[in-house]
Parts: sequence; C-alpha cells; structure tokens
Amino acid sequence: MNDDSSIVRLAATIRDEAERLRPGDRLPSSRELMRIHGVSPVTVSRALSRLAAEGRVIVRPGSGTYVAPVQARVESAPDLSWQTVALGDRVVDDTDVVGLLTPPPEGVIPLTGGYLNPLIRPARALSAAGARAMRRPGVWEVPPLGGLPELRGWFAGEVGGDVGAADTIVVSGGQAALTHALRALAAPGTPLLVETPTYPGALAAARAAGLRATAVPMDGDGVRPELLAEAFAVTGARVFLCQPTLHNPTGATLPLERRRQVLAVARAAGAFVVEDDYARYFATSPVPPPLAALDEHGTVVHINSLTKVLSPNMRVAGVVARGPAARRLRASQIVESFFVARPLQETALEFVGSPAWRRHLDTLEGELTARRNTLAAALTASTPAAEIHLVPRGGLHLWVRLARHLDEEAVVERARRAGVLVSPGRIYYPAEPPGPRIRVSHSAAAHPAELTEGVRRLATALDEV
Repeated sequence: MNDDSSIVRLAATIRDEAERLRPGDRLPSSRELMRIHGVSPVTVSRALSRLAAEGRVIVRPGSGTYVAPVQARVESAPDLSWQTVALGDRVVDDTDVVGLLTPPPEGVIPLTGGYLNPLIRPARALSAAGARAMRRPGVWEVPPLGGLPELRGWFAGEVGGDVGAADTIVVSGGQAALTHALRALAAPGTPLLVETPTYPGALAAARAAGLRATAVPMDGDGVRPELLAEAFAVTGARVFLCQPTLHNPTGATLPLERRRQVLAVARAAGAFVVEDDYARYFATSPVPPPLAALDEHGTVVHINSLTKVLSPNMRVAGVVARGPAARRLRASQIVESFFVARPLQETALEFVGSPAWRRHLDTLEGELTARRNTLAAALTASTPAAEIHLVPRGGLHLWVRLARHLDEEAVVERARRAGVLVSPGRIYYPAEPPGPRIRVSHSAAAHPAELTEGVRRLATALDEV
C-alpha cells in the first residue's frame, strides 16, 4: 500500500473516532494504532501530526493523544485592497445626498430633506390611482421605450409653448434625469456651469460624470446673466445647469426678462441650458413660464419630476429636448435602464388625469404657505444670529445666513444634539462657501407646531455655539 494512502486512511479513521468522543477523551496509543491497523510507526506519527495541524487532536509526548477542545472557526477577513488599484482615483461620493435622504432618529425634528411629510402626501389618492392603473389593458406589457405617449404628452403640456410629446421622454425621476442630461451633453473632464449655491444632488451627479462644476454668482432674482456670459467665455463650457423657479436652496425665482437674457447668453455661447424645474408645483403665487417654453432653438433641456410633489416612490420625470441632444438622451435612458416600469407610468397618468391632482395642488399651496410663514416668523423672532436670505414665493426651504463668527459645522452638530436637523451650507457650493450658511426646510416636519419647536431647538444650539 502506498505510504501516503496509508496516512490518509489512518487519519480519516482517527478523525472519525475523535468526532464520536468528547473533548479531552484519550485516543488509542501509537502502539495500539500500529497493532490494530497494521501500519508502521512513521505512518502513525504522520497521521497524528496531520490531525494535530487540523486542530482535531492534541499529542502529549509521554502521556498520549487526546481529542482537542472544539474551537469556533475564525474566518479570515478577505483582502479587498487590490480593488483600490483596479478602480483608480475616480470617486462617486454620495455623502451629501445620503445625508439629505436619511430619515431622522426618533424624537428629532427634521428641518432637512426635500420630500413632503407623509401627512401631506396624497397617499390614498395615489393608491386609488394605482388600483385603477393595474386594471388597464396591457399594464404588464413592455411600454414604448420613450414612455407612454399620453404621459409624454402630459409632461409636454406642462411646459407649454410649442413643446410636444415627440420632444419628451419619461425617465426614472429627477435625479436620473439630471444624470442622463449631464452625461449626454458634456464630455468627462469638461466644465459645467452651475448657480452658486446649488442643489447637492446636481453637484454629485456632475462629479460622477467627471465634470468640473464652475460657480456662477446669483442675487435675489437668480443667476446674473452678465456673469453667466463671462463664465461661458472664460471656461469654454457648453452646459449651464440651473433651477430658475424657486431655486434650491435660496428660493430665488428668475424674472421673465432675465430668463430671456439667460437664453440669449447661452445661445450666443453655443451652449445648452439644463433647466431643473423641480419646484414648479410648489409656487404659492404665479411664476414665469419655464425656459423651455421660451426656447426656439433646442437650447434648453427641461426636467419636470413628479417625485417631490407626490411621493419619494413616484420616480417618474419628463425630460424635454430637441435635435441630436434628444436622440442622445433617449439612447442614454435605454442603455441605462431600458424604460420606466409601465405600472408606475400608468399610475402617474391615472393620477395627473384625475380630479385628485388639482385638489392635491390646491391643498398643497395652502399648506406650504402656512409652513413657510410659520418657519420664517419663528426664525425671525428666535434667531438673531441668523438672517433669512429671502422669503420665497413658495418652495420647501429657507436659506439662512449665519453670523460671521459662527462655525457652521459646530452649529449643525450642536443642533443635532439639541434634537433638530438642519442642512450645512457647504454642501451647496462647488468650491469654498463665502461664509456660514444653513438650509432649513419646512416640508418634512409633521405640522407647524413642530416647526416652531424645531426653531426653538435651533436657537438654543446657536446660543450655545
């Protein structure tokens, strides 16, 4: 018999015997093993050495061989360090966005976030719309790749002007629309002009697309056209991303004449304007038409999402674009995710085509007005070290300038300890901020009384800092 085979057979026999015994029990001696199995001393020695290495037995010279205690198997940690080299130095940073999306701990008042509190969402009407949508013929069939024609037509009608269904595609929410637009319109490594401050999700999408965000200053009426023209000339950028209606975070709304100036500046630069029209349904007084409605040359790529106004789960948005840019956006959508799930599109179409849509907007207007007024009044009365940038014509937020001597990070952290969440201003800037700022939201709180209590806690934090 081959020696290696004998060792393996003997080790297997002793292993089986050890499994039947208890830890600490004595196994047959080497002499007994040689006699019972008819093997040499070398074979016995090597078999026991193999089992000792496995942790099955303990060999005590001069005493005997014993069953080893049972030890919990310790899994060695996998070495994933090789991935650092393979991935390279391009980082997708979701830190600021995750912070805005994370629900607050129990007992903490959220003066953060960009979604409506569940109490002011049209949950029942959405459920009813969903139930009706599920009864539609073909609801589980593959939809047209650009979106349901009726839904595309509805989004086009919301823009107005001469925009039609053929100019519109349906994508999975406003954030996806921003990502598609930036990837389609700008090559990695090129500059992107943005308002400063601006929405952190847009900055994250720009960084993920490999774009260099360059700030264009604003005033109380929005982006300044003369500085936008200068930025185009200096940087050679071909895309400007903006929120001309109820800008996040400042609340500014671009007047009609300035909208025309922005279009003229972009047209002269041979550049696109990506219009994130996220807050059109949050206006509490009339606002100018979208830039896209004023556009005659395919300059504007317009984004309108139903997510914020209805539910975080209603991830449906319409993107308006014309010419080669539209074809590239459609291709980006198809390559990324094929299409938006038809049941979700059908539900959206059912809801916006029902009386519940208009009732929701009417209710929301009064609710947001009351919340904005409550928050603004509480801040003015309780926080002398903080100054509201402007009281907007609707929207979900107030932009607050802190006293110069205050440390923004310390204020945010102290507020968190006091039981209220606010957004740090630094995450809204593509570069260094001009001073300490915070954004406070009124949409996520349960009711106006909670807003008042949240400001009281914030005032306490400001005093302590």
